[in-house]
Amino acid sequence: MFGLLGKWLGGGKAETSPETATGATVSYNGFEIIPEPYRAQGQWQLAARIRKEIDGELREHHLVRADLLTDAQQAGEHAVMKAKRVIDEQGDGLFG
Repeated sequence: MFGLLGKWLGGGKAETSPETATGATVSYNGFEIIPEPYRAQGQWQLAARIRKEIDGELREHHLVRADLLTDAQQAGEHAVMKAKRVIDEQGDGLFG
């Protein structure tokens, strides 16, 4: 629990454990998407970090959706799809 909390708050490096599964960073329209599904209720909750450098500052948004899947890889793939949709809808407004 504390490891996941620390990672969400920006501490430590991304890692794969039985509770979290960090996928490869995906570049999309100037943003970086890092899928980070985590275990919840015996399944995998969709979650990702969305990052972009704006005016020399790295901005970051933590995306968490209610969707649960049984497979970590599928949850990561769906998290990337949801993040792309959010980027398309909100663009840089996501950070402010």
